[in-house]
Amino acid sequence: MTAATHSTLFPQVPDSADAVLDGLDPEQREVATALHGPVCVLAGAGTGKTRAITHRIAYGVRAGVLHPSSVLAVTFTNRAAGEMRGRLRQLGAAGVQARTFHSAALRQLQYFWPKAIGGSMPRLVDRKIQLVADAAAACRIRLDRGELRDVTAEIEWSKVTQTVPADYAPAVAKSGREAPRAPAEIAQLYAAYEDVKRERSVIDFEDVLLLTVAVLQDRHDIAEQVRAQYQHFVVDEYQDVSPLQQRLLELWLGERDSLCVVGDASQTIYSFTGATPDHLLDFRTRHPGATVVKLVRDYRSTPQVVHLANGLLAQARGRAADHRLELVSQRAPGPEPAYTEYTDEPAEAEGAARRIRELIDAGVPAAEIAILFRTNAQSETYEQALADAGVPYRLRGAERFFDRAEVRKAGVALRGAARFGGNDSLLDDVVDLPSQVRAVLSGEGWTPRPPAGSGAVRERWESLAALVNLAQDFAAAKPGATLADLVAELDERANAQHAPTVQGVTLASLHSAKGLEWDVVFLVGVAEGMMPITYAKTDEQIEEERRLLYVGVTRAREHLHVSWSLSRSPGGRPNRRPSRFLDGLRPGSTATKGRTTGGAAGGIERGIPGTRGSAPRRVQRTPARCRVCGRTLTDAGEMKLMRCDDCPSDMNEGLYERLREWRADQARSSGQPAFCVFTDRTLVAIAETAPDDEHELARIPGVGMRKLTRYGADVLAICAGQYAGGDTDQD
Repeated sequence: MTAATHSTLFPQVPDSADAVLDGLDPEQREVATALHGPVCVLAGAGTGKTRAITHRIAYGVRAGVLHPSSVLAVTFTNRAAGEMRGRLRQLGAAGVQARTFHSAALRQLQYFWPKAIGGSMPRLVDRKIQLVADAAAACRIRLDRGELRDVTAEIEWSKVTQTVPADYAPAVAKSGREAPRAPAEIAQLYAAYEDVKRERSVIDFEDVLLLTVAVLQDRHDIAEQVRAQYQHFVVDEYQDVSPLQQRLLELWLGERDSLCVVGDASQTIYSFTGATPDHLLDFRTRHPGATVVKLVRDYRSTPQVVHLANGLLAQARGRAADHRLELVSQRAPGPEPAYTEYTDEPAEAEGAARRIRELIDAGVPAAEIAILFRTNAQSETYEQALADAGVPYRLRGAERFFDRAEVRKAGVALRGAARFGGNDSLLDDVVDLPSQVRAVLSGEGWTPRPPAGSGAVRERWESLAALVNLAQDFAAAKPGATLADLVAELDERANAQHAPTVQGVTLASLHSAKGLEWDVVFLVGVAEGMMPITYAKTDEQIEEERRLLYVGVTRAREHLHVSWSLSRSPGGRPNRRPSRFLDGLRPGSTATKGRTTGGAAGGIERGIPGTRGSAPRRVQRTPARCRVCGRTLTDAGEMKLMRCDDCPSDMNEGLYERLREWRADQARSSGQPAFCVFTDRTLVAIAETAPDDEHELARIPGVGMRKLTRYGADVLAICAGQYAGGDTDQD
């Protein structure tokens, strides 16, 4: 899934550096203009982090502060790197290197290998599983397919955490990691795997990073040459950095601090691969002078979706939870998330397919719908259900768009038509660009109507249809564009791996959906045993499962459907229950006791819709304005007071002191710092407002639904002069 293909993908290049900043919100603008020194951007889901950092690079380049060739932007997937290059090109900052860690390291290793090591660089293997199988055979250890995958994953984890075979067993014990086989046996397989590689003169992807680190550590002349080339670094998805990647980044930087990192600890979902949010959370410790910007304005999802996402994190615990960001939706209200219980998995799949068929018939593009599940094994049931319902679909993780045979062949045909179109009878009766493309691609298998059924024929047609749609949008954005112009655009997109949208409902695991978004998302199989997964045993593993569900929820722009089934197959025992993560969030459920933390606001108590006497609904925030002078407020502290810092205060000093005394009692009884009850600014806002009821109190920033439920009665009694004391701790 890529961003929808429409005319906004072909915007006019900003005509000046200042024009690059147009349309950014205050926090994004702060990111874009913070061009010196270390910068840490804590960016919640849907808050425009890619927009902020690409505009930062483009502004620096257009303002003459950054030279394009001196900037290295690093991310974790080829798709994300391609999207970043595409956006930079649209902002007039072509020439900036945007690559994955592996891609950047591989280029450097290939260039410096003759100088640093000599001879030809070993061949890079795409898949290591066959080498692991050969290593197992050498050790006379039998592994089935599942065990091969598990052992391969353990070897990858060992290498990115810089663990050698001899240290594997103690490293596993120290990390609390559950090894798929006896640690000593895996260490033996790991050592044999390294021997097999040496014998065959091959390296794997982890070796690319390890060898680059070794070269930069041992050869200071080469390290200085790299540092002379790259002087400014941007790292996206910094919460997913492994110790090995962090070491490489440090070697790239040297003693400099021209670094901008972007991440969200609440989206850490790859710890099993060695990723850790510690580098993000410790950034301010390592760089005391760093500029830290928090992006919490969510432009992707409706308030209802954001409400659920915040509720999920409000129940979290652990270090990442202590640094969570509470999102604030910037969109108009939408429908509430839908929760559906089914008797079994086939019924759940059929129900989702039936609803998707209705949505498509109502005009929702198939490409704007996704079904997300915890494991890839769940895919088959949904593929069958969608096929039975006549719904086109595509599997996330398939071959890259511009690498597909039909796309390469279509590119050749379009290039030939652009050069020799005057001699092509297909183009005799067509004049506009979209008609020319349709005519050329009709010879490659495109038809106005899609073929019946699914499978390879349908997939080829979808690829060609994506090119036809791209041509239509390109022509609409650039009137007068020729076939040659479109071919040039396709070449640039292919180089950037900036693919057009392929129509079809997306089927994807929650892990592979990271970084993507759709108008409609179906989260399926949200039951105990699957979410959290059965083998998640420790508190850390459970919390990562919660974050994985949070990622799934925040993929939805408007419609979110959450479902689970009571049994796996028809007629099976109905012994499943909805995921514990939904407790207190879905209608009719109660919150899990003792799971809320005292971190940032974001707690939620959700009543059953339509029930009288339930807690007030969360107030939808409109742009905050000073209640004294009327100026729009953007500073978080001023927004809490609902007035400018310079405007006069009408605070009731006696009420403020009574609130402070009550807060101190609450903090002592609950064993938490006073600011976790209410911050000083929130107390000032309460003392200035002196609310009469729960609805007025709920409007004060800093009074979330959890705190309203827990402390509201006391606060209102204090404001009314009726508080008699007592413990209101409800946890």
